[in-house]
Amino acid sequence: MSSSRRAFLALPAAAGLLAGCGFSRRQPPKLAFRSIALVGFAPRSPLAAELTRVLREQVEVLPAPDRADVVLEALTDARDKSIVASTAAAQVREVQLRLRFHFSARTPSGRLFIPRAELLAARDLSTTESAALAKAHEEAELYREMQADVVQQVLRRLASITV
Repeated sequence: MSSSRRAFLALPAAAGLLAGCGFSRRQPPKLAFRSIALVGFAPRSPLAAELTRVLREQVEVLPAPDRADVVLEALTDARDKSIVASTAAAQVREVQLRLRFHFSARTPSGRLFIPRAELLAARDLSTTESAALAKAHEEAELYREMQADVVQQVLRRLASITV
């Protein structure tokens, strides 16, 4: 029997083992409310867009906070970059990218579910002048990754709310 045929026949057995071990993909936390409004975000905020996309899978995202069960208020939604290492010739070799999000969650009448909270994601990025375009793409990808992490953390915090 050829090795490719043996590998093909082993696939169903491997799938059966994974199914039997309880393996499953991580599911987003279940939210206990039906509607949410996002306020305080800058126009065209990438974080607000990602939050809206993910929240719509479970709840209704309303444009006005007065009819929502929960109001998620963005207090700070900032991205920044700082130099971590440079050469003796003052060429930047490594930067740190940060995504900082301060928020609170409340009812439309003002009762706090989540008092002011801060989420911070940071990634290091090495740089070279010869690969500037590639590093710009890598920077954008790292910001998207950090944004996805922050959105998942916000969802976990929102899952603790009982209306």
